[in-house]
Amino acid sequence: MSIGTSTLPLPRWDGSTVVVEPPGDEPGAWSGAPSSIVADGYVYLAYRVRLPIGEGRGIANVIARSRDGVHFTTVAEISKDQFGAESLERPALIRTPSGRWRLYVSAATPGTKHWRVELLEAATPSLLATATPVPVLPGDETAGVKDPVLFHDAYGWHLWASVHPLDSWDDADRMTTEYATSPDGVSWTWRGTALAPRPGSWDARGVRVTSVQVDGDEITATYDGRATAGENWEERTGLAHGTRLADGSFGSLVAAGGEPLGSPHAPGGLRYLSVVGMPDGGRRLYYEATREDGAHDLRTERA
Repeated sequence: MSIGTSTLPLPRWDGSTVVVEPPGDEPGAWSGAPSSIVADGYVYLAYRVRLPIGEGRGIANVIARSRDGVHFTTVAEISKDQFGAESLERPALIRTPSGRWRLYVSAATPGTKHWRVELLEAATPSLLATATPVPVLPGDETAGVKDPVLFHDAYGWHLWASVHPLDSWDDADRMTTEYATSPDGVSWTWRGTALAPRPGSWDARGVRVTSVQVDGDEITATYDGRATAGENWEERTGLAHGTRLADGSFGSLVAAGGEPLGSPHAPGGLRYLSVVGMPDGGRRLYYEATREDGAHDLRTERA
């Protein structure tokens, strides 16, 4: 498979290593939705553990750390019960410029298709497990918000999040990526749609930015996409590009050409790609992918 060219490294699959096995061996049993950063010589990885529908769905977010980026030790586990949530999805792990740790948690409101994002903040990663959640992206009766990707620079905080319209129960899987800015990473101002589905393409049903790389005024993003509602949970990975605006914010993203990247195992899901710079100057990829039995594992590759 092919995808548009980029300086952002992309999965090759060959040579990839399983970091976290799924909690079961059937479709709907997933470990993945990773978010990765490097701090104090460690790779920190936040990810979601999920059981099939009817058995618990997204039961927890886990934070783990590693010296080599492959072998991880758990330092914190956050349960969906701490949020009164029906399910948890992709967390976003960030260290602030002042050295504080933050975990942005995607939580499903029980009995609805609504999602919201709440913030945990603490002095250390382990203390995030007992931090008090603070709503930061509540969504409303018309839209659910989840799966944020964050970036901080001299212009402030930037965020790309998956937004799902709630006007129709059967169509709530549809998604765009919306862009917001903030002076503190807590209070956000929506700036508009960063990436939208493309009718007739492999990403016609929904798009979700999963990782960003900023080089001066240029931005490259990886994103998940699906063509139909039936491909929900089995998205594949594409690339998009954009530029910085005069006020320091980022404009809309334009999807690159080429076919998406997917797992070699049907139905081909390869999603939530996270790219992190290693202490030795290299880069490592983390992503969730479909394996032969239909479960999803969390994998890594050295770029």
